[in-house]
Amino acid sequence: MIRDGIVPWDGTVAWYAAVPSDSTVRWDSSAATTFDRGYGVMAADLESQKQAAAEASAVLVEDGMTVGLGTGSTVAHLLPALARRRLSVRYVSTSPRTEEMARGLGLHVEPFSLIEGFDITIDGADQVAPDGWLVKGGGAAHTREKIVAVSADRFVVIVDSTKTVQALHPPVPLELIEFGLASTLRRLGTVKLREAPKSPDGGVIADFTGDFTDPRALATWLSETPGVVDHGLFPPQMVTTVLVGREHSVDTIVISHAGP
Repeated sequence: MIRDGIVPWDGTVAWYAAVPSDSTVRWDSSAATTFDRGYGVMAADLESQKQAAAEASAVLVEDGMTVGLGTGSTVAHLLPALARRRLSVRYVSTSPRTEEMARGLGLHVEPFSLIEGFDITIDGADQVAPDGWLVKGGGAAHTREKIVAVSADRFVVIVDSTKTVQALHPPVPLELIEFGLASTLRRLGTVKLREAPKSPDGGVIADFTGDFTDPRALATWLSETPGVVDHGLFPPQMVTTVLVGREHSVDTIVISHAGP
């Protein structure tokens, strides 16, 4: 039972069976100060929070659904939770790493080419702002993650308490085309190439490190820059729900899509 957006957590999947998928809890930006707590948490506690959020999201998946799977450390907790439910579900993965893990747990993973869209996509995030803007791409799969997110009827974001911020800040992950890379980097200016493997589709991974206050304006500029495949800014219009794992509970926040 949800009470003021809080779902108690005892570490089991069954406890989340009461989490409604149509919760009407809204994220009030005036509460951002308390929502932004959690920094300095022990690593073991963070893993527990990630697991809590992942377990809560797993019960939103039902028999017969098509489900998009994100990439990252929180999704790594989601996969076993889904496997334990033993549902008949068609999954699509956003990275070879997630696909390998999912198949190893017995989940039925298909190519995206066989599925037009998803009932639900579940993924993590690097930053979550009070208005629902996200920064994603720490795992270098943000282009695929964005396609899978926008293709879903519901996009559920699962994070630990350190990922909530009062305002988005750099770095913002980028995927760049290797052709003309030097020119692209010069035009972008404050960008640093990441010492990381290429994206699943062969793109060069970098991070925009410049300061910004308007994520929508930055997203527009990055999208219009030739050489940029995609960026890690996800607008609130993509996001349905954010599940935030905390020490003894999971906060459920439904993102309002009112306004621009």
